[in-house]
Order: sequence, then C-alpha cells, then structure tokens
Amino acid sequence: MNTPAVQLEPAGSRWARGGVHPALVCLEVRRLVRNRRTLLFTMVVPAMFYLIFGLNSSYAANRDGSGNVSASVLISMALYGAVLATTSGGAMVSIERAAGWSRQLRITPLRPAAYVAIKMASSMVLGAASVAIVYVVAAGTGKPSMPAWVWVVTAVLVWAGSLLFAAFGLFVGYLLPSENVMQVIGFVLMLFSFGGGLFIPLSQFAPALRTLARFTPLYGLNELVHDPLTRSPFSWTWVANLVVWLAVFTAGAVWRFRRDTARV
Repeated sequence: MNTPAVQLEPAGSRWARGGVHPALVCLEVRRLVRNRRTLLFTMVVPAMFYLIFGLNSSYAANRDGSGNVSASVLISMALYGAVLATTSGGAMVSIERAAGWSRQLRITPLRPAAYVAIKMASSMVLGAASVAIVYVVAAGTGKPSMPAWVWVVTAVLVWAGSLLFAAFGLFVGYLLPSENVMQVIGFVLMLFSFGGGLFIPLSQFAPALRTLARFTPLYGLNELVHDPLTRSPFSWTWVANLVVWLAVFTAGAVWRFRRDTARV
C-alpha cells in the first residue's frame, strides 16, 4: 500500500508537538472514501434494511411515543449504519499495520492519543454520510412520522454516539490481523445489535437476557438515541454505559497503538 507523504511543519507547530494535524485528518478521510467495498456496505445496507423493515404495513404506522414504528426503525437502522461505518473506518488500521504504516509513525512526533483521535475523527465523517443517507431515504418514503425537532435531534445523537464504535473499530483493528478483522467485526456487531435492542425490542427477551443486555456496548446508546421519540423515563445508566465503553475502547486503542509502534 502506497501511503501519501504528509508534509511535516516546523518545530513548535501542532504537528511537531505531537498533536492533531489537519493534513493527516484529510489524508485519512481520502483513504476511507477510496475503499468502495466499505462505502457500499456502510451506505447501502442500512438504507436497504430500513426499506425492508421500516415500511412493513402490518406495524409501520403503529404509534410509538411521539411518532410511529417506522420512525423508530429509521433511528435503529441509522444507528446500525453509523456503527458499521465508524467501526469499519477504525478497523482499516489493520491494513495499515500489515503494510508497515504503524512502524513509520514511530519515527514521527505524533502522540498515540493524537493518532487515535485522528482515526476516530475520519471514521466519524463516514458515519455522518451513512446517517444522512438513511434519513434521506426514509424521508423520501414519507412513512416515518415524528416532530421535526425529533428528526434533527435523533440524527445528531446517532452520529455523535457512533464515536463509541470508531474507538471500538480502532481497538479491534490493532488487536487482530488484517485477514480476520472484518469477519470478526461483522459477527460482533451483529451480537451487539441484538443485545442492544436494535433489531428486536428487549421487552421480548427473557428476563436474564434483558439484564445481560444492559451491559452490552450498544444498549445505552440505543436507548439514548430513541429517547426523543419514545419519551421513555430517562435513565443515567444509559449515559454511564456509553461513557464506560467509550473509555474502555479508547484506552484499548491507545494501548495497542503504543505496543504496535514500539515493535522493532
């Protein structure tokens, strides 16, 4: 893999101090956009899932909080798309490792935390595109019903919350070899999605499974992004779940980056 060179700035600049450099952020975004398979998977599949499940005439028009079930499915599929996009963007670091890019970074002044932030930021760009596509497709069908402010707030919450999985993708990308990472991620995200209630309401689970689901990474985020629509009693455990898992994945990504770049 040929990696475009990043021109370093003079001593005393933000790059020289090991901080986040705008040129490197732009480079990472361009690398993501060039991966057509990732773009197809993260942009088309979530919108297709909405069209399959969100337009079902047997339940789509049923009331759900301040809207209908079609709107709830829209939020779930947008979250699924954002999670796919940000995780895939972060996990691409496994390909960079195989090509020796991590070792090249060892000779630069870039701090591990700054590099993790750059990768997460570029993944969030991909996540924003995925969320936008799902919402535009759903709006074009005319089926979701919810107040205008809920459309805006839920879209922003979905996108912002997907930062959690940008960290997760980066952590797994440094943890696993490139030939295994996408298969593992696909399986794990499917488990997280079911555990978080994206595909099946947790109320349909057995009591023991409902209790276990509250500790999975997507549980708190899924509850938070649906709350403006469902108007459920707010719980700070949702926020705690999100913050704890974000800290775990970010710390894991920094730890693996340090170990990876320290290898000779």
